[in-house]
Amino acid sequence: MTSSPTPPPAPSGPPAEHRPLRRLTARGRDEAHRVASSLELFFDLCFVVAIAQAGVQLVHALAEGHAGEGILNYAMIFFAIWWAWMNFTWFASAYDNDDVLYRVVTLIQIAGVLVLAAGVSRAFDEHEFLLVWLGYAIMRLAMTAQWLRVARACGGAERTMALRYAVGVLLCQIGWLGLLVLPEHARPWVFLVIAPLEMLVPLYAEKAHATSWHPHHIAERYGLFTIIVLGETIAAATVAVKSSLDENDALGELLPIAAGGLLIIFAAWWIYFVVPIHGHLRSNRESFLWGYGHYLIFASGAAIGAGLEVAVEQAVGEAHISTLSASASVTLPTALFLLTVWALHSRFYKVGIAQQLVLPTASLLVIVCTFLGSWAVLATGLVCALAVAAGVTLTARMAARERGASGSSGERTTAPVG
Repeated sequence: MTSSPTPPPAPSGPPAEHRPLRRLTARGRDEAHRVASSLELFFDLCFVVAIAQAGVQLVHALAEGHAGEGILNYAMIFFAIWWAWMNFTWFASAYDNDDVLYRVVTLIQIAGVLVLAAGVSRAFDEHEFLLVWLGYAIMRLAMTAQWLRVARACGGAERTMALRYAVGVLLCQIGWLGLLVLPEHARPWVFLVIAPLEMLVPLYAEKAHATSWHPHHIAERYGLFTIIVLGETIAAATVAVKSSLDENDALGELLPIAAGGLLIIFAAWWIYFVVPIHGHLRSNRESFLWGYGHYLIFASGAAIGAGLEVAVEQAVGEAHISTLSASASVTLPTALFLLTVWALHSRFYKVGIAQQLVLPTASLLVIVCTFLGSWAVLATGLVCALAVAAGVTLTARMAARERGASGSSGERTTAPVG
């Protein structure tokens, strides 16, 4: 996760031993057919519980007209969820030996995120962060234990790296105590100080030795979590529409929101997965920005679902905010999602100015849709769908030109569709 040199290849292949307890040593970047494990998938699903809780509280804050406070609390809590997930993901990509102790410590991390999820409503409503801090502490202490296992099993620069991780995580966890002991007005400053320090720990720890994460595995893990976030967005929006239809006869008001929301989420999936991003993850320097930037992708993707719920509540008169505010709760996270996906990896696979401009232009048009009143969500969905269609068309034309240029040589050019 840093700009340090790529480490020498570790022995490839999964651990050959099957004892209950094994040394926690690095896996190789050249492993064939490396895929997410069932434990990792279970880990992701449990984390979505916390994301869902954060989304519910964001909906309440926006619907009650407390956008600034709600977004700040959402950003803070989502950071805790995302950072704990990301640290586990990169660690598992390099060191997952699937022994009994590794599984138990991972299950403890899952318990931690469930404790954090239980405290989300208090953090939003009462500004009480005890359960959030406790859940985060459980996850981070478990992560520290994993790094200490690595330090015990390894030597030299790798051992130094593992100890730096362990110490850095513990010191940052102490810093988060400010959320409990400092007055309420000072807590945002705790976040603004400790969050960057958390993100500097990998930079410092891997200064002399980088972990042997697997590019295909990392790309798959991020992709799977993106799918889960988008699935949670669909589920939240569907429940909101169903509840409103049960309580209000407002099909005419809700149908454009439902159709627009579906188009937004379908387009978000298409745009994210249209490029084979593992080819871009060649070194720690490239992976650093890509991995950290996904905070915005995950947070905005989940926020789209919250925005759709707010738009539904406003349409049936249950949210006491303006149509403009309700529209912005959908259009702004959608624009952020499109722009961030383009910046992090789509732009590396686009050829020519026309392809490069598709997503930035779509982001700008989505923001303009904010001012279209009750049709804002549907218009946003149509813009997203047109962005996909434009990307497909431009890619197909480029491929046709290249096939024509290859002529009798019989060469064939492939490119992402979208």
